[in-house]
Amino acid sequence: MNDTPATLNLVLYQPEIPPNTGNIIRLAANTGARMHLIEPIAFELDDKRLRRAGLDYGEWKDMQVHASWEAFLETCQPQNLYAISTRGSRWFSDASFKPGDYVVFGPETRGLPAELLAQQPAENVLRIPMQEGSRSMNLSNAAAVIVYEAWRQMGFPNAL
Repeated sequence: MNDTPATLNLVLYQPEIPPNTGNIIRLAANTGARMHLIEPIAFELDDKRLRRAGLDYGEWKDMQVHASWEAFLETCQPQNLYAISTRGSRWFSDASFKPGDYVVFGPETRGLPAELLAQQPAENVLRIPMQEGSRSMNLSNAAAVIVYEAWRQMGFPNAL
């Protein structure tokens, strides 16, 4: 694993759609974030498929795959974790992101489970504002919104 401090740790809980995951892996690589995937993953994740998705080795070499939510917590021991959910009561832009924070996104078809959200302080369950009647955003778009706001707050470290 790379010892360079990550701007953020992006966590995909049980991802379901390969292109979204690929887009978020590339987003992480371009912003200095570190990727974490929590199993089960709804698709095969191997070198050949990642290359076919257009990802270079450098973009996913430091990615960690965790067997479960509990294994992730035990391994990473996150000090500050934000959960992104349409059920959040606080806008993402009101959070004060710091280097090394963890941001967790749920699976595309169902979002983060209520039990996982209940483990978080209410102020750490964030939402992206949307027009009334909107259901949700595409996962990779939502991740980009959050990551760039967090990176902006940190002063865009290591940006060109």
